[in-house]
Amino acid sequence: MRGLVLALLTFCSTLPARAEEVVLGLSKDEVAITASFNGSDILIFGAVLREEPIPSGSQLGVVITVAGPSTPVTVRRKERRYGIWINTDAVDVDRAPSYYAVASSGPLREVLSNIEDLRYRITVPRAIRSVGAPMTILDSAAFTRALIRIRGNMGLYQVLEENVVVDQQTLFRTSIQLPSAVTEGGYITRIFLTRNGKVVSQYQTTIEVRKVGLERWLFALSRNQPLLYGLMSIAIAIAAGWGASAGFALLRR
Repeated sequence: MRGLVLALLTFCSTLPARAEEVVLGLSKDEVAITASFNGSDILIFGAVLREEPIPSGSQLGVVITVAGPSTPVTVRRKERRYGIWINTDAVDVDRAPSYYAVASSGPLREVLSNIEDLRYRITVPRAIRSVGAPMTILDSAAFTRALIRIRGNMGLYQVLEENVVVDQQTLFRTSIQLPSAVTEGGYITRIFLTRNGKVVSQYQTTIEVRKVGLERWLFALSRNQPLLYGLMSIAIAIAAGWGASAGFALLRR
């Protein structure tokens, strides 16, 4: 890993001079989803390129986010009425990432100010964009909290405070876990260097998560030729049913 970091430092030596600059590395920049896919760990590491000595009087903070594709989401509230649970109120969230992880070198309240969080949309609540709610709903924020709680329980939203290891205020590393329920698309990875809660440098790259092999072919077929996909599914179901019936008939003999 040391050799890769040195290579990255050499590559970035032509960048415009700044007090501190992020140099990033990834253990993988592409994740393949197969039939046996049960999640993946991604090692994110890097270094800080400096043209000046390490600033004194403040500790370097590192915050790393990984965000999956964002889509609109409708969050519904259920209430028990007449002995059954029914949907009552609903709030449309403009955009919410399908997956979001934020890792930091220390408690987020210490390494990142509220103003910088608002500016860069770093924490989970800030990453969710909710334009508004019907006038009849007075607690719209509760719907956003419910979305965060539900996806958090599924492992799709992660807050990993003090999970980024920083060595000598120069090298940093962390591991982010992608669960098996991730969706396809580009996962935007951002790295922020902070001092006194203020962002002093940032870097962004993308990790591609794609279906491969038979899964990819079936997915493309269902989108591009839905009629053929439906007929093939029916044929497979009939064949499977016939095979099971024939098998049980042999066992009875």
